[in-house]
Order: sequence, then C-alpha cells, then structure tokens
Amino acid sequence: MATTEEFEASPGKSLSQLGYEAGWFFGHTLIAAFTLLLIAMVGLFLHVSPDDSTPKLVGTLLAFLVPLLVGFVVAKQTGNPLGRYIWISGLLVFSVVCVWVLDLPTGNGLCEHCGALEKLWRTFFAVNNGSGLMSGDGLLVGTWLPLALIGYALGARAAITE
Repeated sequence: MATTEEFEASPGKSLSQLGYEAGWFFGHTLIAAFTLLLIAMVGLFLHVSPDDSTPKLVGTLLAFLVPLLVGFVVAKQTGNPLGRYIWISGLLVFSVVCVWVLDLPTGNGLCEHCGALEKLWRTFFAVNNGSGLMSGDGLLVGTWLPLALIGYALGARAAITE
C-alpha cells in the first residue's frame, strides 16, 4: 500500500504543495468576497435607494474596480500567483446561482410568465425592472460576486506576469 509521500496527485507536486495552493486559492477567494462585502456595507450605511438605478450602476462598477485594485495589491505584496485563477470561483458561483434561479417558482408578480433567459436576465442584469426573485438580491449575489472575483483575478494577473 502506498503512503501519502509516495502518492503523486499532480505531476511534480506533492500533496502538501497542492494543499498549500488550495489554501491560497481559497484565501484569495475570501479576500475578494470580503472586499465586495465592504462595498455593500458602505452602500448600506449611505442608505441608498433600492429603487434608484444610479447606486446599482455605481455598485456594479465598484464591484469590479475595487477588487481589481485589491487583487493587484495583494498579489504584488505576497508574490503569490494563485490569485489570478479565482475567476474560476466566479464562474462557479454564477453557474450555481443561475441553476438556483431557474429552479425558483414564479408566481403573481414581476416575472410571472418569464422564460428561462428572461428570468436570468431580469434577476441578474435588469437594473430597473427586476424579476422579483431572490428577494431582489440577484444583482448582489449573481452579478457583483462573480464580477468581484473576476476583477480580483485580473488585478492579480496584472501584478504577477510570468
């Protein structure tokens, strides 16, 4: 029976190296998500109107640019190149939330007779005429979180070019 020292899961990398990389990947993902949380909290403290489209557009812009800057700074400081791969986390989050939204029941309301694409579009991208699904948090969870992860990855990519 092979021991963990003899097992080679990835060519040229030990299990401890893979665990180290997984930890950094998770850490970078948490940093990007925490950055978005801070942006959302600032909007909460400013008491922005949930019906106005301007704060939503500004929030979308900030959800991309602030994590981009944070990703650049963190990658430059740590020298760790794994931050540039967390765009994968963004795509996974977006995919999971899309499946969740498609599974949500529609009823009397804004998206009563929506098809699948209209349901997704109005939940994640419509600023003024949302679907009413996810209690109105589709923009935050389905758009801003993946956008923050992708922005962070692009910032980390710009900081560390190999």
